[in-house]
Amino acid sequence: MSDWQRGSRWEHRRIDGSNVADVVGRVVESERPTRLVTTWASPEKEDQEDTHSRVTYDIRPHEDIVRLTVTHEDLADEGELSDVSGGWPAVLSNLKSLLETGSPLPQSPWQVPGGH
Repeated sequence: MSDWQRGSRWEHRRIDGSNVADVVGRVVESERPTRLVTTWASPEKEDQEDTHSRVTYDIRPHEDIVRLTVTHEDLADEGELSDVSGGWPAVLSNLKSLLETGSPLPQSPWQVPGGH
């Protein structure tokens, strides 16, 4: 949740009723409707800004469609790279299904065995 203004805190909370925040950060840039840049960290490392990675969302029209490019950088190590390499395709697949059908995927795509 956030107001998505530069400097604002944001967090990703689970929708399973647990109210657990899995990821937190700050808005670095917000240029509606084309660009959003945020920091990204586990809640345990929220106060350790030097450990945060950075995610950029670029949204650009392309003829009659829209292109979304997500770039996740400044990762700490290969373990984080592996985690985001499996996580982002699942999240974006779920977003695509939601936008096209009005409903998310029936199962959590990041829980599919062998996803990455």
